[in-house]
Amino acid sequence: MGVAMTLQQYLDDNRVAYEVTRHRKTGCSSMTAQSSHVPGDSLAKGVVLKWDDAFLLAVVPSTRHVELDKVADIVEGQVMLASEREASRLFPDCEEGAVPVLGAAYGLATIVDERLDDCEDVYFEGGDHRSLVHVTGGRFDRLMSDVTIGRISV
Repeated sequence: MGVAMTLQQYLDDNRVAYEVTRHRKTGCSSMTAQSSHVPGDSLAKGVVLKWDDAFLLAVVPSTRHVELDKVADIVEGQVMLASEREASRLFPDCEEGAVPVLGAAYGLATIVDERLDDCEDVYFEGGDHRSLVHVTGGRFDRLMSDVTIGRISV
């Protein structure tokens, strides 16, 4: 499958240079980092949350977990993990479980962990379990310029 068309279009529309690397199929972000020889702190993962009556995409380093209480404090609302089924419906051109981190491409409000600000390079799922998109930290910051940034992970 490769990179989802929605992600490709969003990256191209925003004139962001990126590279795509392939890796063996993995089932979790820590395995993806290991398989791809990418530092886990530089691999961003998306976690879909239910936020009051809507959805919110939390983006954190793959070595960390979303701290729901911190997200709730920042967005001033109730948050909980969305089900796999709910998340899959939000990303129709992605494989189940391959949650992209560019929520804006899918019309989703997004909150990003501030730890990703310090990364020289950032990698994220391309829409399947075999492709990673690589952008420089500066380009990632540009892609996330309109989202909320905070310390949301442990």
